[in-house]
Amino acid sequence: MGALNSKKRARLKRKKRIRKNLAGTQQRPRLSVFRSSKHTYAQVIDDGHGHTLAAASSLEKIVKEQPEFESKITVANFVGKLLGERAIKRGIKKIVFDRNGFLYHGRVKAVSDGAREAGLEF
Repeated sequence: MGALNSKKRARLKRKKRIRKNLAGTQQRPRLSVFRSSKHTYAQVIDDGHGHTLAAASSLEKIVKEQPEFESKITVANFVGKLLGERAIKRGIKKIVFDRNGFLYHGRVKAVSDGAREAGLEF
């Protein structure tokens, strides 16, 4: 793994352990969440074909055009709703949630809550 700091190394170990037992299929694709220090990214992936079916991030123009969000958590919730709407347009209702080694609280939880509000089933 090279010169990774210990926090990132621990997250990647958790990610590896989780992904051993978690895969997205055509019927139930995987919703993967990534958060950096500034932004939140989410995508719905069909692992069988290796295709991204829907994606959303806090860098998109539609997110930046919204009135000021009070925190990164509210931005993450909006990203989840946006992704949920896009997935439902593509005919995806049920997904498998992949927290990508991050703890399930804060922005990661906000993305999943937003996706649930949009109508996705976990």
